[in-house]
Amino acid sequence: MVTGLWGKKIGMTQIFKNDKVVPITVIDTSNWFITQIKKQEPDGYNALQVGYLRTKFSGKPFDSAWLKKPSKFFSDIKEIRLKNPVDQEVAVGNIADASAVIAEGNLVDIFGITKGCGFAGAVKRHGFKGGAASHGDKTGRRTGSLSFMRSEGRVIKGKRLPGHMGTKQRAMKNLEIIQIDRNANIIAVKGSVPGKPGSLVYVSKHG
Repeated sequence: MVTGLWGKKIGMTQIFKNDKVVPITVIDTSNWFITQIKKQEPDGYNALQVGYLRTKFSGKPFDSAWLKKPSKFFSDIKEIRLKNPVDQEVAVGNIADASAVIAEGNLVDIFGITKGCGFAGAVKRHGFKGGAASHGDKTGRRTGSLSFMRSEGRVIKGKRLPGHMGTKQRAMKNLEIIQIDRNANIIAVKGSVPGKPGSLVYVSKHG
């Protein structure tokens, strides 16, 4: 049984549900085709390989010739690991349908890569308070002391310092599926998910 699917984050918005404003993230799960079915024999594990169709081929029916040059027709190729073999009705060339995996009201875990923020200081990267703004303080937004109270002291391992911020794999768990557009294959999830608009995310059924 398939318990997850790949998609692309569109962005955040809000909707009204039961007279309350609900912040949602919209994820596009369309244009994903099954390109290969892996089985315990001979591959050693069960999985579905899916490919995201490039924009210029969007809307075209699946052609087996795409599998001969996958990099030409698919911009991304990913795998969905399975505990058990797939059902017989699942075949290469089928569209990965979100409504067949999840339903409105389900709880999901969403995995993605956070957006890159370049080189960041300790205040932005780690939430340091910084020095006082008056009374002659000269610390500003600097990190302060780095090592032991001795000359040529060793910097403690794991010290929070300025550096590259973002591009880390993160997961948001227990997010509720608010809406599913079956025609456009778009899902709306309550809350925020990792990544910037256009980045890949993996949606997995919770538990």
